[in-house]
Amino acid sequence: MKAMTLERSADVGTSPLRLLDVPVPEPGAGQVLVRVRVCGVCRTDLHIVEGDLPLVKRPIIPGHETVGIVDRTGAGVRSVKEGDRVGIAWLQGTCGQCEFCRNGRENLCTRATFSGYHMDGGYAEYALVSEAFLYPIPAVFSDEEAAPLLCAGIIGYRALRLSGVKPGQRLGMYGFGASAHITIQVARHWGCSVYVCSLREEHRTLARELGAAWVGGALDQPPEKLHGAIVFAPAGEIVIPALRALERGGTVALAGIHMTAIPAIDYDRDLFGERAIRSVTANTRQDGMDLLREAAAIPIRSRTQRFKLEDANQALQQLKAGTVKGAAVLAIAP
Repeated sequence: MKAMTLERSADVGTSPLRLLDVPVPEPGAGQVLVRVRVCGVCRTDLHIVEGDLPLVKRPIIPGHETVGIVDRTGAGVRSVKEGDRVGIAWLQGTCGQCEFCRNGRENLCTRATFSGYHMDGGYAEYALVSEAFLYPIPAVFSDEEAAPLLCAGIIGYRALRLSGVKPGQRLGMYGFGASAHITIQVARHWGCSVYVCSLREEHRTLARELGAAWVGGALDQPPEKLHGAIVFAPAGEIVIPALRALERGGTVALAGIHMTAIPAIDYDRDLFGERAIRSVTANTRQDGMDLLREAAAIPIRSRTQRFKLEDANQALQQLKAGTVKGAAVLAIAP
């Protein structure tokens, strides 16, 4: 099968992913082999490629927003059959035994494994997934619309919940890429007024199109205090203005898996008044199921930019430059 593989981390500008022919993996007990149709290009992939997240498997095939068709199943698989359309997300396995797994916080399991990081992902014609960690894809979505939901959507949804914002309240968003453009649709469905701060004009334009109540530059202060905020951009310097924009009792949720250093916080000015900072760590399977159910009911419409599999380096370069409008998606099979 054809796959874009990474042997060692490097600046994405050097095009470190190589298109190779590699063997099609065989599903073991409890595993499902998926013939990939599309795979979303996520900022986490960029962090892996560039070494912000150290490689744990070499070579590795990135990708964890994968949509495809069940090709065949391993022993013991009962929940899906050949021909079913399914999705593969970031979380690929947990220990199932630690305190976090037992109390519904499997995203914090220290032995968790992830698609495109510990296991080869969806930048390929085929990918493996554990039966317990795949998602049926609602029929309302095309393959391309569904792909960004499987990480950008799920993480944005978890961040929205952890921000503590309630229906009808004011929500701030800092950065407006793939995750934010999905999350705003959920927040608007809840009746929230959404205030967007973003560096690039094309992202601000998309935010307006999707119903933002106010749009400003990356470090601008919204005209009203926010009940909650989400920082999508991996830039620690944004955290302080986000805190200052909060109403008393508000929370800033940090949605990224990696972030640059956060500057010193002035307790009295930035944090006092029961303001809080909350990191977002991976997701639970329940987050994924809840997001897909609510996304289908709205229904959410992902904005996507299509790339060929062999153009994965270019897609990541555009993601890093901030020039993708919506979400980048690799088209792998018809």
